[in-house]
Amino acid sequence: MKSLVTIASVLLIMTGCGVKKDFVSQQIAESEARTSAKIGAVDQRTGADLERLQRLTDEYSKKADMALNKASGFENYQVIWSGEINFSFDSWEVDKVAEQILSEAGQKMQDVPSALLEVAGHTDATGPAQYNFTLGERRADAAKRYLNDHFGVSLYRMFTISYGMSKPVALPDQKHSGAKNRRVSLKLWGPMPASN
Repeated sequence: MKSLVTIASVLLIMTGCGVKKDFVSQQIAESEARTSAKIGAVDQRTGADLERLQRLTDEYSKKADMALNKASGFENYQVIWSGEINFSFDSWEVDKVAEQILSEAGQKMQDVPSALLEVAGHTDATGPAQYNFTLGERRADAAKRYLNDHFGVSLYRMFTISYGMSKPVALPDQKHSGAKNRRVSLKLWGPMPASN
């Protein structure tokens, strides 16, 4: 009888451990499922934001091209000068080197009063896409303001766009890629010289 009670006790303990083990496993599985669902939702939202930003960038780029191509009198325009200015990390402040390049652009715009300037802001890949898109806009606007303030270039002669981090000139594995990608590219569009 004593051995029967002992065997029954052992069986009860083993059954209890099995039930407890199943309960713990079930709780872990449910927790993992909830965590995976939350991560999936965040990934989905981030992916959707990136797709939306890319669509907007593409639309703006097409609209800028269409505006240049369709505007009356501009069908014979071509790029007559181009330049690039760089920025410090997370900055849109125009430094002394950038001022020299912008001064060259401003002088060209004074020399060719019918010229138009395309001002495109870019960033490195650090940080969220939405932030980089805004930072690219701020950089392009800083260049535009400089030309307006220092050379009196009319605002309607300058078109700004931000590409954020979507159009890098240097890949992440290249040396100083971040510094190369933190830039504003400038394209001065003017009439083709008359051919003889």
